[in-house]
Amino acid sequence: MMKKLLALLALGFALTAHAAPVNDGPKLQSLRGDTAIEKTPEADMYKPMKDAKPLPRDFVQQPPLIPHSTRDYQITRNFNKCMDCHAWSKTKESGATKVSITHFKTREGQELSNISPRRYFCTQCHVPQADAKPLVENTFKPGVGMQ
Repeated sequence: MMKKLLALLALGFALTAHAAPVNDGPKLQSLRGDTAIEKTPEADMYKPMKDAKPLPRDFVQQPPLIPHSTRDYQITRNFNKCMDCHAWSKTKESGATKVSITHFKTREGQELSNISPRRYFCTQCHVPQADAKPLVENTFKPGVGMQ
């Protein structure tokens, strides 16, 4: 049985080695063709804003928007670039907003001496402000007193 299997494998390899090259057909190409992404209409859809005053929140409990660029910010298990300015010990020097006291509590409400692991990755809730048009029409209005 093993000899038959080895013979079939050897035959397969021999046939493959002498087979004509396979024509994979046309190469895959982006739907935008040779147009650079910066030249597409989508490139204007999201324009990060330069450092600016924070925009007002639209509803209670909305995480504040980030009023500056976060491009190349590193947030890993061992390092959080946001804390270079927003840690309580650094806000006087940096002028940045302090991390909310709510970020120092566990899910059960226990107070911690450092930021809670569930609140450590800032960009899971906070996003940079952007001059972006709505992707679809909507009738959303900010909450009462939120303007």
